[in-house]
Amino acid sequence: MSQHEAAHRLGEQFHAFLTAGDWAGIRTLLTDDVTWTLPGDNTVSGTARGADEVVERAKKIASYGLRFELLHILVSRENMALSLHNTAQRDDVKLDEYLSTVCRLRDGRIASIETYLSDVPGMNAFFV
Repeated sequence: MSQHEAAHRLGEQFHAFLTAGDWAGIRTLLTDDVTWTLPGDNTVSGTARGADEVVERAKKIASYGLRFELLHILVSRENMALSLHNTAQRDDVKLDEYLSTVCRLRDGRIASIETYLSDVPGMNAFFV
């Protein structure tokens, strides 16, 4: 399997585990020292450090009932990104955002994640 095929498969696995709520599965894809940085000023913003914190962040985001629609898996020479459309509703507050989750890879696992959002104010209003 080529490097770009392996990166694409890793993206598929990450999305599948996230939508299934398979937290142990997500953990297998991460390096122990992984980080995940999200913009904004809300309950899921900032940087999670270490595999356990990253898994806890994924659980917390999923607990808000998000639908994680996968638009594309993008690969570079060494890394991978997920292009997603996330939607959810809580009472009268709606979340409708497009994002890119950029994953830097090391030894076939995710070593860092940085998420880029189309609607940071909407994210701040939703994740309270």
